[in-house]
Amino acid sequence: MDIYSEVTNRIMEQMEQGIIPWQKPWVACGKAISRTTGKPYSLLNQMLLGRPGEYLTFKQCQEAGGKVRKGEKSQMVVFWKWIETEDEETGEKKEVPFLRYYNVFHIDQCEGIIAKHTTETAFPDGAVADEAAQAIIVDYLAREKVRLSHQEGDRAFYRPGTDEIVLPLLRQFHSTAEYYSTAFHEITHSTGHEKRLNRLEKIAFFGSDAYSKEELVAEIGAATLVNHCGIETSSSIRNNAAYVQNWLSVLKDDKRFIVSAAGKAEKAVQLILNQ
Repeated sequence: MDIYSEVTNRIMEQMEQGIIPWQKPWVACGKAISRTTGKPYSLLNQMLLGRPGEYLTFKQCQEAGGKVRKGEKSQMVVFWKWIETEDEETGEKKEVPFLRYYNVFHIDQCEGIIAKHTTETAFPDGAVADEAAQAIIVDYLAREKVRLSHQEGDRAFYRPGTDEIVLPLLRQFHSTAEYYSTAFHEITHSTGHEKRLNRLEKIAFFGSDAYSKEELVAEIGAATLVNHCGIETSSSIRNNAAYVQNWLSVLKDDKRFIVSAAGKAEKAVQLILNQ
């Protein structure tokens, strides 16, 4: 049996049943929040700040009785502010948005103050380490010198510039299969580095055809590796199919791309398994 064709066929069978809603396989936690209001920042600011916890301005830190440590660097938070303008010819007044910013510090960069809004996240405790899958990951990371770190947060990604993978904590995931599917997805991305299979396009950006095709490769690679380890479940293959379906919609639902992606995923999996 050709495992790559088998997994791809099952993904397509799932997709033929109609639209499948993709479910995030982990519990989101650790958002960046304002210490003053206790509210989480916008998604854009979450990405700019990059780590969870409470943030405050230099002045807010002083007003709370603390101080920013010497040498600490602030980070930018952006927001839209509506400003009233007047048309010089017609005299008509209207409000236009201007992008503004201010600087904040993480509470860890401050002294003399403690967090006010930190709350415990209810984790599902559905995922446990799998010996076979873990052995594959450890071997690949050691052999290819790829860094892997876990952070309590809401992101999983591979960063080509630093050749590094970041995942949420194991206990944030709903199931073992979903954790390893996510891990194998990012590991498959790492095989595309220029010093390995040289598959990643530098001009690719989120939502582009090149980005979408790479996501298909990573997800088929992930589904194949989960199947290889014997930890595949009906919900994990369904989520694999939903993810592929989402990116295929960007590619005008052209299923030929799945065949192309499966071929590239096969090479990636062979590298990961050292075959």
